Amino acid sequence: MNTPVISAQQLGKVLGEKSVLRDISFDVAPGSVVGLLGKNGAGKTTLLDVLLGFSPPTSGTATVFGADSFAMPAAVKQRVGFVPQQDELIDSLTGAAQLALNASLHAFWDRTLIERLVRDWEVPLDRPIQVLSGGERQKLSTLLALGHEPDLLVLDEPAANLDPVARRRFLREIIEIAESPTRTVLFSTHIVADLERVANQVWILREGTIVWQGDLDALKESVVRVTIQCRGPLPAALGLGRVLSRRVEERCAQLVVTDWRDSMQAELVERFAAEVAVERLGLEEIFLEMHA
Repeated sequence: MNTPVISAQQLGKVLGEKSVLRDISFDVAPGSVVGLLGKNGAGKTTLLDVLLGFSPPTSGTATVFGADSFAMPAAVKQRVGFVPQQDELIDSLTGAAQLALNASLHAFWDRTLIERLVRDWEVPLDRPIQVLSGGERQKLSTLLALGHEPDLLVLDEPAANLDPVARRRFLREIIEIAESPTRTVLFSTHIVADLERVANQVWILREGTIVWQGDLDALKESVVRVTIQCRGPLPAALGLGRVLSRRVEERCAQLVVTDWRDSMQAELVERFAAEVAVERLGLEEIFLEMHA
């Protein structure tokens, strides 16, 4: 069995008196493209910081390529590319000088890839970094993470500062980069459409806890809106498992439920002698329901 690229077991993080992350466990297989979705303040950046060893966990463990995240050896660090939400560029350098500096720190640097992306993304390299726009800085920061062709690429809100046209172009490139079966991508976002374009796996983080992790298509199959119209009064308990939201009147109920099975529709019709309608939801609707 392949060693997970990233693994966490009962991971927790306390900052001051606040529990920022709680009981997080997962394994990320090689070649996965994982989208970490959550509202601002949900703990996405803290989770990435702990996974990459920038901050120690308060409880539990985290590993990258089998090595403890907070004691990551240099050989493992060389396999990781990271784009932070707040870049760490050197303002006094030009873009070209920053690229040259980072290239000198790696045994391998894909100059052909970087030169192409500079053209495609229209990154100005001749100006001091301090005068670049937020979007230009973000694209330059991403180039620095891609140049050594990392096996693991981690991006924290990678398209937050880009306009819609630049965002679409950027995400299309990330999709191409992620096509390699040996490269794993983990990115955080609060923009649902970005995740749907890129990820095949999704984690939904709410108040420091992962409330869903798994295949994106499985999530869409699992969460549905059910409308029940009955001739007589409905019971208080409908036996539908985990209910995200509910609106029940005397003879009518509308609920959003998880862990849905198609066979449940016929069961409800028979149990309540009712008309039952089932509606599949988009990811944005599911996300909103999970945060209702």
